[in-house]
Amino acid sequence: MSGKHTRRGDEADAQDRLGRLVRRWQVPATEALRWRPGTDVRSLDCSATPGWDGGRDAGEELFEGQAVELADLQERLFADGRTGGTRSVLLVLQGLDTAGKGGVVRHVVGLVDPQGVMHRSFGPPTAEEAAHGYLWRVRNALPRPGYIGVFDRSHHEQVLVVRVAGLEPEPTWRAHYDEINEFEAEVAAAGTTIVKCALFVSADEQRSRLAQRLERPDKYWKYDPGDVDTRKRLPEYLDAYQEMLERTSTDVAPWYVVPADRKWFTRLAVGELLLDALRSLDLGWPEPAFDVEEERRRLAAT
Repeated sequence: MSGKHTRRGDEADAQDRLGRLVRRWQVPATEALRWRPGTDVRSLDCSATPGWDGGRDAGEELFEGQAVELADLQERLFADGRTGGTRSVLLVLQGLDTAGKGGVVRHVVGLVDPQGVMHRSFGPPTAEEAAHGYLWRVRNALPRPGYIGVFDRSHHEQVLVVRVAGLEPEPTWRAHYDEINEFEAEVAAAGTTIVKCALFVSADEQRSRLAQRLERPDKYWKYDPGDVDTRKRLPEYLDAYQEMLERTSTDVAPWYVVPADRKWFTRLAVGELLLDALRSLDLGWPEPAFDVEEERRRLAAT
């Protein structure tokens, strides 16, 4: 058998294997992870793998196997934006520290061409940002057509940290729920597909991850003493997350709840949600704005 036929056979075997792995999603991630009104966040099993029954090894193999498709779809989106398209994708990652937001950015978003990604991490507002409404800096960070935007934390901090820390009176932060919904509806109507992922890590796993940061000098920079203070107010944060999910999960910007104790599953799940968003755009390659045969002739003549 020739090397060419061998390669084709190997590719076919790999695709067949990938197809079998995909079927280990007994329930599609978009369905298994979507927030269901009335769910109690305190009852979430943060080590669960909703919808997936393949275990860790199969999950990691599928994640690696789908990297090619993810990169291909991202390039199609970028090409669409460069040729007059208006579509983009916004991945919102919300969760307490150690929930794995940074890991998702590195391992999932890191699979695509960085030139097509607009990443923004939202910490405390700067003096300039504080001089405007809270949505001002968010609008400025929205992905341009053709890009995947990634928010590490987001405008939802306005009904989480602001609420728990008492940075605004209750009537003020309560008004933000409707503002957020109106804002996201506007963004979606302009051509952006919004994928919102709330990552939940258990208190025990969070303690373990924070302790690991204190054991490694190369991780000290990631440790924030304020995280211990946050842990002391975990019930208040869970109340805030509960209402945020109830009030801001909409048809155009639903929340997906991702258990985050198993890092491999967090990355598999968010990768699957991002893939689904890109697939839903049904992107082809842009038609050339020139005569291909004429350009071949001109090129050959040089």
